[in-house]
Amino acid sequence: MTTSSTQAPMVREAQNWFARAEAWLDARGKVAWIAAMVLALILFWPVGLALLAYMIWSKRMFNGSCNKSRHSARNTFRSSGNSAFDAYKADTLRRLEEEQEAFEAFLQRLRDAKDKSEFDQFMDDRARTANRDAGDTAPA
Repeated sequence: MTTSSTQAPMVREAQNWFARAEAWLDARGKVAWIAAMVLALILFWPVGLALLAYMIWSKRMFNGSCNKSRHSARNTFRSSGNSAFDAYKADTLRRLEEEQEAFEAFLQRLRDAKDKSEFDQFMDDRARTANRDAGDTAPA
């Protein structure tokens, strides 16, 4: 095995980690990027400067690219240019939404049944306790 072939998985793993960190910070907005940069400057200034340079180079500081709206639903429904794929995607999304609604309704019915069962058990225990207490105080 050559050195370059052993370094390739490490490079992919580092890129994957960086992409996950970038997505995590993007999801939290510009404040998270600034907080990460300040923290990096405090802990190890070269990393903080590198993060600042990346933020400026990628224009994250000035154009609002790290807003949550970038991952909004409107991008999900944008046309790909392939009508067959767009029809398949629309049908699949509709089916998934229906399944999600059905599953949420099922979970609600399950919660309601559990609540009713717990309430019925509470009422039975309460009635048993009331009957027992009434039997203890009955005149002999």
